[in-house]
Amino acid sequence: MVIEIKVPSPGESINEVQLSNWLVSDGAYVDKDQDIAEVDSDKATLSIAAVASGIISLKVAQGETIEVGRIIASIEVSDEKQVTTKKTEEPIVVKTEKATDAPLPPTAKTPEVISSEPKDAQFLSMSPLARKLLSEENITDNELIEFLKHYRLGKKDVAFILKEKTNFSSQTAEAAKATPTSVAGSREVERKKMTMLRKKLSERLVSVKNETAMLTTFNEVNMTPIIELRNKYKDAFKARHAVGLGFMSFFTKAVTEALKHFPQVNAQINGDEIITHNYADISIAVSGPKGLVVPVIRNAEILSLAEIELKIKELATKARENKLTLDEMTGGTFTITNGGVFGSMLSTPIINPPQSAILGMHNIVERPIAVNGKVEIHPIMYVALSYDHRVIDGRESVGFLVKVKEMLENPVRMLFESKNPEETLLGL
Repeated sequence: MVIEIKVPSPGESINEVQLSNWLVSDGAYVDKDQDIAEVDSDKATLSIAAVASGIISLKVAQGETIEVGRIIASIEVSDEKQVTTKKTEEPIVVKTEKATDAPLPPTAKTPEVISSEPKDAQFLSMSPLARKLLSEENITDNELIEFLKHYRLGKKDVAFILKEKTNFSSQTAEAAKATPTSVAGSREVERKKMTMLRKKLSERLVSVKNETAMLTTFNEVNMTPIIELRNKYKDAFKARHAVGLGFMSFFTKAVTEALKHFPQVNAQINGDEIITHNYADISIAVSGPKGLVVPVIRNAEILSLAEIELKIKELATKARENKLTLDEMTGGTFTITNGGVFGSMLSTPIINPPQSAILGMHNIVERPIAVNGKVEIHPIMYVALSYDHRVIDGRESVGFLVKVKEMLENPVRMLFESKNPEETLLGL
């Protein structure tokens, strides 16, 4: 029985995707629920799994843009892994025969290695899948070698050897051509098709610049109080919550408190209406393997620092592994981006539509500042708030950023009526 595999819909309004990567080879044996391919939409990367065990036949080339619902592969249902191994791993015969026909001569200078493996086993070249299948069927290297020694080559085997020999010769020639023969500088050009995610990101960024009245206001934050608080409690925090205490949770908490005082910063334009949210879904910009992604922390205003840190860790791990879902990246009301992890001193972040504001964090550098009439050296971070002037006025944008600064420079102000503000803030 042959089962067809079609491209599932990643979400509403998405009609096509790009097959970014095949995780299996054509003709390979796949297990049920094994990931076989990755497809990119303009919002997320989606993994496609095998719906049954058997031999897979690939119908679409890697990198091709395809419609949702199109057949990309078919599986010939089979539970016989051993049969598949013999069909798909014929190169083992070729490489073993070539190696035994011309064994490497021993040299006096090379000490002989004592091994329990048969002498011919070192010439066996097989894929990890073949090795796994042999192990599952309890076939040892000795048994495989004995089988190959007594295997009688036929007409099809000779044709296969000639074909593989021609392919190997052409690959060797191409590799030799690509090897530089001089020390002159290279002028090669590499062309690579944009991923669906990068293409959509480009379109959104350009539309933001063209369709919003974007301005940026700046301020600086003395990070000494947070650094001292973090150094004091970070070991106890990690022991209690099994997650490290970073700066992002402090900034997220400060933002949610500031949004309560300046709700217009948490608003969006929808046609001729302004929608103001009474909750804070904070988008956190994360650099993934295929570009910038912005997963969302839902109702961050009611989360503790530990809960925020755990959620950030979970989303960042999914972003690095390209496992974020569409739901996890939609619906944010305000964005925080941290260019400081890459060494940025100052920047003007671009709004994440349809949101109306974004906070940019930067690196922490010791700088001289005036404190109580004296010049002192403190770790300082410059922060930037980009906002849509159609929704947010200058008074609100500046007031919001000043409130964030106040919260960060005096963390206990994030809490009210607390007998032990520091420990309550950290959930200790």
